[in-house]
Amino acid sequence: MSHVIVTGAEGFVGRALVARLLADGLGGRRVGKLTLLDIGFAASAEDARVMQLPGSIADPALRRAAYGERVDAVFHLASIPGGAAEKNYELGRAINLDATLGLLEDLRGVRAGGGGAPRFVFASTIAVYGEHLPPKVDETTLPDPGLSYGAHKLAGEYLVADASRKGWIEGCSLRLPGVVARPGEGTGMLSAFMSLLFWRLAAGEPLTVPVSPEGVAWWISVGRCVDNLLHAACVDPAALDARRSYQMPVRRHSVAELVETLTARFGADRRDLVTYAPDPFIERLFARYPPLRTPRAEALGFGADASIDELITRAMRP
Repeated sequence: MSHVIVTGAEGFVGRALVARLLADGLGGRRVGKLTLLDIGFAASAEDARVMQLPGSIADPALRRAAYGERVDAVFHLASIPGGAAEKNYELGRAINLDATLGLLEDLRGVRAGGGGAPRFVFASTIAVYGEHLPPKVDETTLPDPGLSYGAHKLAGEYLVADASRKGWIEGCSLRLPGVVARPGEGTGMLSAFMSLLFWRLAAGEPLTVPVSPEGVAWWISVGRCVDNLLHAACVDPAALDARRSYQMPVRRHSVAELVETLTARFGADRRDLVTYAPDPFIERLFARYPPLRTPRAEALGFGADASIDELITRAMRP
């Protein structure tokens, strides 16, 4: 049985990941202890294997309390999202950069059950590419962050690679695209409209979208995202390159395509519920994504949703 740590465990992706770890284990092994870190928890854990540690991961004492005698895997999902990090630079740096370095340094000397270094999966972001993308993006495209959030996440990728080189961890960074469909209003997230489209149209509620219908985004369902995160903790470390950083494969669709598919599923009246009021800044950041090629990631076993219909099904699955 393994000991797994998840930071940002109370978040959208974190909750889905925790549910999968408890139900299916990790790499065919049952999770014997699951330590969850987040600023707070809405409810106490019902599973005896779960230990909840509320507080900021910027607190070294909280991080030390998570480790115990051994750690088999860490999923580092905690972050201050782009819009919120821009408004509060100090908080964004403390969580997105300083705490990432702290987690890695804390793992020096901590061993996994088999005696090796713990697996460390870092949730990076497509925000590392910035808003000035070439006509096509592939795994050689150089990052050019346009927000502090992207800059700190890119620095985190380098820190994960360096800690892996030193033997503190066996790390892998995954650049997450727009993961859908996050419940709620997505406060502080400039990309909140991407998830609101699913829930508002399913419920028959109106929505103003801050991009044009022709705006093209990269999409992945939360279910497929969790598949990739779990795979990153189990892939053969010898197959990883020195950068240890991979772009998650995506589906590429316009907002209009998604609206039409949602309309076909939930009713023709949904089409008229969508109003477009493009914001040039949000359009540049989230709706001008060119074709993306990810052969390295796909060769390692990472993948996208098989179709736009599967994207919607897995995005809205409880």
